[in-house]
Amino acid sequence: MTSISALEADIAERRVRLARTLDEITAKATPSAIAKREVEKAKARFADATTTPEGDLRVERVAAAVAVVAVIVALKVLRRRRR
Repeated sequence: MTSISALEADIAERRVRLARTLDEITAKATPSAIAKREVEKAKARFADATTTPEGDLRVERVAAAVAVVAVIVALKVLRRRRR
């Protein structure tokens, strides 16, 4: 049979673990933490798309990305000029 003091100690330990878990969840759920994770994911996807497994630059993909950005910027500039 478990003593009352052992049960109280177990409850206190579980409270501490629960509080720690809640603190970790709260920290992970803040908008800044979420944004930081998303930025890191985007950087990793960009690096995967623009470099080979050996680390060499995939020039054709970089050039395509730059061309897309240039077209988008040009379209926005043209839209603003028309207004």
